[in-house]
Amino acid sequence: MKLRRITAASAVALTLALTATACGGDDKDSDSGSGSGGGDKIKIGIKYDQPGLGLKEPDGSFSGFDVDVATYVAKELGYKEDQIEWVETKSADRENALARGDVKFIAATYSITDERKQKVDFAGPYLLAHQDLLVKADSDISKGTDLNGKKLCSVTGSTSAQNVKDTIAPKAQLREYGGYSECLAGLQSGAVDALTTDDSILAGFAAQDKYKGQFKLAGLKLSNENYGIGVKKGDSATVDKINKALEKMVSDGSWEKAVKENFGPANYKNEPAPKIGQIVK
Repeated sequence: MKLRRITAASAVALTLALTATACGGDDKDSDSGSGSGGGDKIKIGIKYDQPGLGLKEPDGSFSGFDVDVATYVAKELGYKEDQIEWVETKSADRENALARGDVKFIAATYSITDERKQKVDFAGPYLLAHQDLLVKADSDISKGTDLNGKKLCSVTGSTSAQNVKDTIAPKAQLREYGGYSECLAGLQSGAVDALTTDDSILAGFAAQDKYKGQFKLAGLKLSNENYGIGVKKGDSATVDKINKALEKMVSDGSWEKAVKENFGPANYKNEPAPKIGQIVK
């Protein structure tokens, strides 16, 4: 009888222990992804194909100014680097990705416009870029009108080159390529005389090791592009937190350091860090 009582008591204790463990496991699982820290993840949208801004490296890591900004912001929100899940967000899908909740925020050369503000909220801006020209280092192209009679490259679907032709150089010969890498190859070989898009994007491409010293930015400010961090419409709490993180990034010197590391090799003359909420038209 005594042996039976001990065995029964042990069985009860074991059952209670297993029940408690199971309950604890359920609680942890239910909290996964609901906040910062504790093994949770944060999904952040970036570009995968823009050197100097958002690039997926051959080894699977990520680099670029947007990546550095997003990493800093995530840290201020309570996430370590290994808690970040990078999600590729192409330009055409950025608004949908936020609306679906695929990502918490997007840092991907995302210019703040009135049209976009109807669909998403923006923190920032965190960088003021301009449409510019990338030319060979020894090129004599120094102003927009110099493009008359020259071959100007842009990617298919972009309006940048057409804008230059319509407003500055009506005699420019437009050449559309499938991607920026093709334009760069054409610029390198002499098939085209200039490439146009945002100066930050151009600087990122020109800063690649294989192109260092071959190209230069013309330094034209053909437009103002205020890069912001996109957040789901109505999520004002996250916008406020990101804005505070961006202000801290500027004040502690991390912003300037990221600019120099990502764009410096292309001699990119960046604008000072913009003030939060200050949009340059």
